[in-house]
Amino acid sequence: MLVDSHCHLHYPPLRERLDEAVAAMAAAGVAQALTVCTELDEVPLLREMMDAHPGRLYASAGVHPGTDRAADCGYDRLLELARSHPGIKAIGECGLDFHHDGPEARAWQDPRFATQIEAAIAADLPLIVHTRATIDECLELLKPACARGLRGVLHCFTGTWEQASAALDMGLMLSFTGIVTFKKAGELRHVAARMPLERLMIETDAPYLAPEPHRGKTNEPALLPHIAAAIATARGVEPGELGAATAANARDFFKLEPAPA
Repeated sequence: MLVDSHCHLHYPPLRERLDEAVAAMAAAGVAQALTVCTELDEVPLLREMMDAHPGRLYASAGVHPGTDRAADCGYDRLLELARSHPGIKAIGECGLDFHHDGPEARAWQDPRFATQIEAAIAADLPLIVHTRATIDECLELLKPACARGLRGVLHCFTGTWEQASAALDMGLMLSFTGIVTFKKAGELRHVAARMPLERLMIETDAPYLAPEPHRGKTNEPALLPHIAAAIATARGVEPGELGAATAANARDFFKLEPAPA
């Protein structure tokens, strides 16, 4: 059974068909999924979803770097929400993203990222890191925290082997999305094939980034086996072996309880 280490089941259109999506994921061999917070006001909904699907769904608490700069990311409130439900297993997703506002966004994204790094250390929770076109900048900010014991994962990893090596040297995990299945993603498959298996996780990032052969459609956790198969092929192992290993990695990293029967 697989574990989807990063999705957004609380986003439309998945939220409107949550029960169906959870049933489909179980039928596809995906036992559990972490539905990841992007702003703190989402946490009450995430708690409701976890209560509706105990042992299947888990969540995080955090603020995405692309969220409006005025969004609340106070340290005390973040810690309070992170501790408000036993199913909240991580802080994030957080990080840096200059896609819309350019590098000048660092003026407000850096402090918000730093707040969430400190909250993760204080709460003894892993950090989910968003690094779109900012891997080097994120690693620069994460390095001192990793030396202090921060556990983190670079979600939707799309970097080079050199960047992967730098992250791995810091003790970080790497998680791969459906991008790894795309025809032109040969270099990324090489990274996934070369890295230590015990540091690798897989995710859908649903409803985004549907893997081949469903590219361009709404993504969901039930499509995670396509990602496992692509990485398994790149590594020369069976999909079941790859899936079991990445599921064990996710359960250990996020401290998930055993999946319900």
